[in-house]
Amino acid sequence: MKHRLITALALAALLAGGAAVTVSAQGTQQERMRLCNTQANARHLMGGDRRQFMSTCLSQRSREHKAMNSQQRKMKVCSGGAKAKGLKGAARKRYMSECLRR
Repeated sequence: MKHRLITALALAALLAGGAAVTVSAQGTQQERMRLCNTQANARHLMGGDRRQFMSTCLSQRSREHKAMNSQQRKMKVCSGGAKAKGLKGAARKRYMSECLRR
């Protein structure tokens, strides 16, 4: 009986660990999508040009992504958002502060 309980607990731990990896990978993909979308918006791309840009951007981001830590990625995403909105000075500082807290 005790052996079954240990086996069940080990299996549950393995399944939970696999779910955590999936959520982590999704967060990374979402960050890349957000950054590429921000850049496409800033360039006012639409239709086929946007699809081509997004494809290229996402493939490049996957290589760059490995070299950056999470804080650097967050700074890049927030900076891209501020640039897309055309923020400068105090408004940019306020936006960056809020964005980095998320």
